[in-house]
Amino acid sequence: MRKNFKKALSLVLASSMVLSLAACGGSGSSETKAAADTTAAAAEAAPETTAAPAEAEGLEVNTTDPITITFSWWGGDARHEATQKAVAAFMEKYPNITVETQYAAWSGWEDKMSASFATATAPDVNQINWNWITSFSSDGSAFYDLNKVSDILDLSQFPESSLADCTVAGELQGVPISMTGRIFYWNKTTFEKAGLDTPKSLADLMAAGPIFQEKLGDDYYPLALGEYDRMILMVFYLESKYGKAWVENNELQYTAEEIQDGLSFIQSLEDNHVTNTIKGIAGDGADSLDKNPKWMDGRYAGIFEWDSSASKFEGALNDGQEFVVGEEFTDMGDSKGGYAKVSMCFAISESAEHPAECAALINFLLNEEEGVKIMGSERGIPSSAAGLKICQDNSLLNEKVAEANGKVLAHVEFPLDPKFEAAALKNSDGVYYDVMAGLSYGDYDGEEAADILIEGVEDVLNK
Repeated sequence: MRKNFKKALSLVLASSMVLSLAACGGSGSSETKAAADTTAAAAEAAPETTAAPAEAEGLEVNTTDPITITFSWWGGDARHEATQKAVAAFMEKYPNITVETQYAAWSGWEDKMSASFATATAPDVNQINWNWITSFSSDGSAFYDLNKVSDILDLSQFPESSLADCTVAGELQGVPISMTGRIFYWNKTTFEKAGLDTPKSLADLMAAGPIFQEKLGDDYYPLALGEYDRMILMVFYLESKYGKAWVENNELQYTAEEIQDGLSFIQSLEDNHVTNTIKGIAGDGADSLDKNPKWMDGRYAGIFEWDSSASKFEGALNDGQEFVVGEEFTDMGDSKGGYAKVSMCFAISESAEHPAECAALINFLLNEEEGVKIMGSERGIPSSAAGLKICQDNSLLNEKVAEANGKVLAHVEFPLDPKFEAAALKNSDGVYYDVMAGLSYGDYDGEEAADILIEGVEDVLNK
């Protein structure tokens, strides 16, 4: 069955227009200063747009006539509750403005929004993934240029290069809410049962696998990795070892032999009992790792996840287990692999009838004390300098999220190509899943898996 994937790949790619990414936030931290400093450092490293921004159009917020705007987002219950409270506070500030909200969990949300952007029926204000700008509005047709409302939405609070990352077709199509990247989180309690400290290096992690098996049993693993997690970790490894970005200037930078090396590294994690097989994880019967009973009870003792995912995974653990932020491994090579990226944005639909009032809502949520104090870090560590300071001053940041975010942004040195997360690659029926599952199941050897991965990536890059 898996061999038929390549034959169908061109059809999947041709029909796919959606990019995806999921990130979430948490809610006091001694590490937030580092998070703020490294956010600025990461921003300076990103490429800046050369297009002259549009001037503000001199719009003013209507404070007298009845106005209705719509606002959509996805997330978990904590994000829903915080956002609804913030929206209610905004409507108290502007009694003439009614904000109608639409929200749900992530599952199915991207498909719904893809259709609404394609038909110009999307809500007025939208929480969007960063790469939706490229996916849905590469010509600037889906999202309003926020430079035009810069006298209402204070863009000076955001790093210039983060704004540049959200500028496509010469238009600022989203304002960055937060930055994110991947890092290890560990169940310290399980490692202590095995007589080990949590890993500080790849060597520590590789040594832990056999010890877990010997001392705790075949069901215990230092790390749990799904298909997409493996792809990101492989790129982390390759960039660290070879010192070059995965994709640059819309071109894959790695040879088949180098990619085979990366795939061999991923396979070595299974071979050394560091992580369970894909078949084994699928057999656990959980929709996601945070809902996996082996994570909940500590049999899976580590994850490689977005820094903003701490609350979700920590909250899923059974009582009596200690959840800690890990380190970015520096013994994979001479470079600092991995990447940080804008995790999500707020955007105004091009079809919005009241862009000034939409901009006022976004500014309230990201820059103004009343809105920021309600939102906290439910969407990650704020990119807004004003929002970050408000959260720091009021101890609103989740300590582990802030610690992880600071470590990630201080470490990574490579850019992320937006097409890395193309649906044809990242989705559960995409190339990454096929390659990593096929390798784990033994359907592909390293050479076959590398060829399929290269073909799939290059097909997306050439679209």
